Amino acid sequence: MQWRNSPSRYGHLALLFHWLVALTVYGMFGLGLWMVTLGYYDGWYHKAPELHKSIGIMLLLVMLARVVWRWISPPPPPLDSYSRFTRVSAAVAHLLLYLGLFAIIFTGYLISTADGKPINVFGWFEVPATLSGAGEQADLAGDIHLWLAWGVVLLSLAHGLAALKHHLIDKDVTLWRMLGKTSR
Repeated sequence: MQWRNSPSRYGHLALLFHWLVALTVYGMFGLGLWMVTLGYYDGWYHKAPELHKSIGIMLLLVMLARVVWRWISPPPPPLDSYSRFTRVSAAVAHLLLYLGLFAIIFTGYLISTADGKPINVFGWFEVPATLSGAGEQADLAGDIHLWLAWGVVLLSLAHGLAALKHHLIDKDVTLWRMLGKTSR
């Protein structure tokens, strides 16, 4: 079992981080869209936001570990067949995805702690409210949170479509590398 990345493929830990974050982001996006439709007397009205916050904090921990792992075990280099445009656009897209995810988590924190109360994470620990009481903090952070979430989801869809383009049209190993293989 190859845990570290190699020049030809991603290691198992990078693959785990990638797919865990992807599934969590889409799950959180769906949960977020659903929970804002709940009425006050719905049984999930209070439970869904607590779940959303707890998963968000856990996602932050995973993202921090992912960044550390990326530093310890750098990703494989771009394929030689990539054009300059492809290399630059892929680097920009990856950077925007990382920045977008951290910004979503930060704005979620601002929404959740605007009332000065800590975030209780599954009853395991609390994240203190260090930034609160700034007027319309929850509303402004909520608007930014929503737009960032849409941006990350759309950018990640473009990311997935680019991988499919590499697989189906260019017939290279880009997609295979993210599936833990080195060749078609």
